[in-house]
Amino acid sequence: MKIVVRKGDSLWYYSQLFRIPLSVLQASNMTLQPLQLDAGQAVNIPGYATRTYIVQQQDTLSDIAKNYQVPVDMLQLANKNVDPDSITPKQQLYIPYLVKDRIIHDPDRYTYAKLQKDLQRLITLYPFIFRRSIGKSVLSKDIFELKIGSGPKQRHINGSFHANEWITTSVIMRFLNDYALALTTNQAIRELQLLPFFQSVTLSIVPMVNPDGVDLVLNGADAAEDWKDYVLDLNDGNVDFSNWKANIKGVDLNNQFPAKWDLEQVRKPAEPAPRDFPGFEPLTEPEAITMANLAGAGEFDMLNCMHTQGEEIYWGFEGREPTDSERIVEEFERTSGYKAIRYVDSYAGYKDWYIYHFRKPGFTFELGEGVNPLPISQFEEIYEETLGIMLATLYM
Repeated sequence: MKIVVRKGDSLWYYSQLFRIPLSVLQASNMTLQPLQLDAGQAVNIPGYATRTYIVQQQDTLSDIAKNYQVPVDMLQLANKNVDPDSITPKQQLYIPYLVKDRIIHDPDRYTYAKLQKDLQRLITLYPFIFRRSIGKSVLSKDIFELKIGSGPKQRHINGSFHANEWITTSVIMRFLNDYALALTTNQAIRELQLLPFFQSVTLSIVPMVNPDGVDLVLNGADAAEDWKDYVLDLNDGNVDFSNWKANIKGVDLNNQFPAKWDLEQVRKPAEPAPRDFPGFEPLTEPEAITMANLAGAGEFDMLNCMHTQGEEIYWGFEGREPTDSERIVEEFERTSGYKAIRYVDSYAGYKDWYIYHFRKPGFTFELGEGVNPLPISQFEEIYEETLGIMLATLYM
């Protein structure tokens, strides 16, 4: 919700009136000078929306405010062109209200279009979530990074590196909605108040690394556009792409990173395929290059990659993981019930490269159990398991 500054107003006053933490309000209005608000400026009030009300005979602004249990001044700020002393019957007013429930409700078949729609809804309601495009896929879809929080600790989470693991995007988006909701409603999640983490941690999220592949799995060959005949050929003419892990060019994005990539090359498919082909060289694909550039700035002090399936956590690489990784993974293990595994016979992944080059904590989480793509019937269970990981990412 947006309001217009009056002479003498301040962000501190708005934080008290709307009961929104000042730091959250400031993060929702980064272009404003918080100590020098000018009359006429627009201010975002995070977590609030409005409903319409048609004035009835004998109504007063005070009566309407009382009926809707909002302060009169909040009502006036939501209706800047209304004279509070002379409202008239049939006049339309806007009644502000705090959104107290999730606005993302459908985790099934989480396509790129659904991601775009839900991101816009989240950012409109919670403008303290910062969104930017960090690169584009082969089919020129934006790869979005989201940031929430303003603290010096830098943490990162990503999902849908693999196309048929799109449920990881659903999990991440549910958590983002819950995090934002907890900040504006002052609700705890598992007895944790999240405002201190908002102030101490900057959380980077890339919810869908492989949008072309996700759409191929969910929408079929037509989603491949000019690459339709190509992907059908790689898929042996099969119109069912549910087993497809790669990007639209048949390159497995999580085998694309220069961390003993040559070992993967000799034992994986030698040509583009629905899964496992590491490319003819490391970092040939725009999606992998985008993710390497994102972490390459060296800002992150922890990196978490969400995959499916197996209920396991991989946390080591060639002995280059820092000693702190073991303490962190023990907490991830405790909060999720997943099994921590230090070393696996796998190379060239994003987590591998991050540990190998930066010697910082990096983790790959295999969410859920079964055969990919996991059924949406597992979503609620997977989310509850993963929620502990998400929270521990903030407080560890």
